Amino acid sequence: MAAFNLTPSGPTTFILIGIPGLEAAHIWISIPFYTFYIISLLGTFMVLFVVSKEQTLHKPMFLLLCMLALTDIGMSTCVVPKALCIFWFSFKDITVDGCLTQMFFIHAIATMHSAVLVTMAFDRYVAICDPLRYATILTNTRIAKLGLVGLIRAVLWVLPVPLLLRRLPFCANRVILHTYCEHIAVVKMSCGDTTFNRMYGLVITIVNTGLDLTLIGLSYGLIIRAILKISSKKAHRKAVNTCTAHICVMLMSYAPYLFSVLTHRFGQGIAAHVHILLANLYLLVPPMFNPIIYEVKTKELRDKVGKYICRM
Repeated sequence: MAAFNLTPSGPTTFILIGIPGLEAAHIWISIPFYTFYIISLLGTFMVLFVVSKEQTLHKPMFLLLCMLALTDIGMSTCVVPKALCIFWFSFKDITVDGCLTQMFFIHAIATMHSAVLVTMAFDRYVAICDPLRYATILTNTRIAKLGLVGLIRAVLWVLPVPLLLRRLPFCANRVILHTYCEHIAVVKMSCGDTTFNRMYGLVITIVNTGLDLTLIGLSYGLIIRAILKISSKKAHRKAVNTCTAHICVMLMSYAPYLFSVLTHRFGQGIAAHVHILLANLYLLVPPMFNPIIYEVKTKELRDKVGKYICRM
């Protein structure tokens, strides 16, 4: 029996328990999950549809917004359908390979999402600090190339995570105390030495988030310096408004993500259901609000969206 428990190919399926301690409330919890997801889908598809249809929106800023929308809906789609199956039908089983695949896509898309936010910060920097060369520095082709670089980075950094986990022996206990295959939640199920897996996960989190936040901070440092040099109050206000939507989206994305990661790793005194709810919120809330923020704060996009809504 001991040999079976430590066999690397031991369990062929895992069981996602959902939100431990709140199983009786799963049906009620599913309501905001479903609502947030539907709003996210509607907002995302509206942005993608309007930008694709309107030739005047075929600009770097809106191409970046489409990338952001795709990563937003990609993250929530990796999680919500399976979570709803758990809440509604108690379909809790997931194969080991399916679990690792889900993990890869969640973390890879999150990494790509961060890369898009960095590129958007660079876009705002050029628009404010070097507006005369904006059209030559940031072309649609260059934005697409930067997006490809971000995608390659995400794949190269995240791919080792499931590959390293695949080599670990898993115990007979197949229960994952989560709604999805989060890295640390799966690592905790292993009977082997997980030191390297934990360290690798922590390092890529710190390096990826730290590097991206540093680049964003550098961009906004230069933006603030440029804004302070503007004497016209109207131009000053316009420059600030240019960055407002991006700042709101960053706060919506990074704040819950960092809080969730830190509490999951170091918040041992926090109840399990709080960890799980936080981990879900950072995948559900930003995709719902990001399209709304940009539609409200970007007049050009707001006018086009309003035009199509009036036609309905």
